[in-house]
Amino acid sequence: MKPKEPRNLYELKPRRLVEWELGQDSRVTLLIPKFRKGFLARTLQPRLRRPLIRVKLDEFGSFVWLSCDGRVDVRSIGEQMMNMFGKTAEPVYDRIGRFLQQLEHSEFIEFPAVPTNSHKNPQ
Repeated sequence: MKPKEPRNLYELKPRRLVEWELGQDSRVTLLIPKFRKGFLARTLQPRLRRPLIRVKLDEFGSFVWLSCDGRVDVRSIGEQMMNMFGKTAEPVYDRIGRFLQQLEHSEFIEFPAVPTNSHKNPQ
C-alpha cells in the first residue's frame, strides 16, 4: 500500500459520502448500508428487511457532519464549533481531527484534493 501524502488538517474540506437524516433534536443519524461493495451489496442488500445500519451522532459529531459539504475547511469548522459550544468543545481540533479520521477510514467522508497555487494559469 502506498503511503499517504502529508496533509494539512486545517486546509482540508471534508465531503460526505453516505446518506443521513436530521432528527428533530438537530442530531444526525448516518444511514450506512450493511453491505456496501461487491456481490453481497448487489444481491443480498436489496432483499434485507433492514438494509441500513443507523449510526447516531452526538451534538459535536452532528455539528461537524453538517459542515462536511466539501466547501468549508476544517479551520473554519473548528472556529464555528468554538463559537457554538465554547470551552466544552476543547480540544476542538484534536476532537475534529480524530472524528474526521474515523469517518474517512470508514469511507463515510472524503477529502477532495486541495488545489495548489503552482498549477494556476495566470491571465
